[in-house]
Amino acid sequence: MVNLEWYRTFKSVYKNGNFSNAAKELYISQPAVSQQIAMLEAHVGYKLFNRKSKGVEPTEYAKLLNNLIIEALDRLENVENGFREKAFNTNKLVSVGISKHLFSSIGNQLLSKFDFIDFTYAENDELFQLVDSKKIDFAIVTKKYDTFDTIQKEIGQIKQIMIASNDLDLNIVKNEIKTNNLTAVENWLNQQKWYSYDARIPHVKLFWLHVFDKKRPSLVANYIIPSEYEMLNTLSKHSGLAVVWDINAKEFLEMNRIQLLWISSKMPFTPVYSLSRKNDTLNSILDEVLIELKLFLST
Repeated sequence: MVNLEWYRTFKSVYKNGNFSNAAKELYISQPAVSQQIAMLEAHVGYKLFNRKSKGVEPTEYAKLLNNLIIEALDRLENVENGFREKAFNTNKLVSVGISKHLFSSIGNQLLSKFDFIDFTYAENDELFQLVDSKKIDFAIVTKKYDTFDTIQKEIGQIKQIMIASNDLDLNIVKNEIKTNNLTAVENWLNQQKWYSYDARIPHVKLFWLHVFDKKRPSLVANYIIPSEYEMLNTLSKHSGLAVVWDINAKEFLEMNRIQLLWISSKMPFTPVYSLSRKNDTLNSILDEVLIELKLFLST
């Protein structure tokens, strides 16, 4: 019985003149390409390619076969892609990976774009592995990956800022910040109650590294709440400080539920990337979503 994948593989090898390039285009291994061509040759009863030092050369039988099948194969693939796109547009079932700390801000923007979303919480490296192994459709990450089998696009930038509860009087410490009296600022900060989503206080350490040029602050977290959104919500009802992503604090600041203490020019911006599988049907729709995410992150 004829196997359509044999002809797809034949088409790719014929076009690329190379088994390795065909394998990359089809997202299969080179041995799989060789095996499918061998099976097709056995099926049609003719040798189709002659090996050269740099790739392969089609035989006269291959040229004839290509002329006979190429138009029909193209039509069949167009029909198949049309059905896939129709099914995707109908169901819009998408699996998305994102850090739980960015879900309330960036993740929520996706809810109006798809009818069905299966969210997975994980951090950068695990999200990359999930996309790379095709276990989820795409992810939002804050780390650049050198990858061939996935598509990575920068959609914006976020920054870590220091915020405070509304009960604290910040006038004195803000004047010290303005005059760059970092010793006085650090002494004041060390006397406050601190919130963090992790006992290792990663955001705080990074802030101290860039702003105070110190690898580790002397403070410890008083309250550890493993979700940045919930941490902000709790801080808005109690007293203390935290270092958070500006995109997460935005809503709380606009509603005057917390107050801004410090946006330091020494703190670098962190790029936000979309990481997706090489899936033309998904990416054609995802591109429209990413445009809106870019607008959201730029405001």
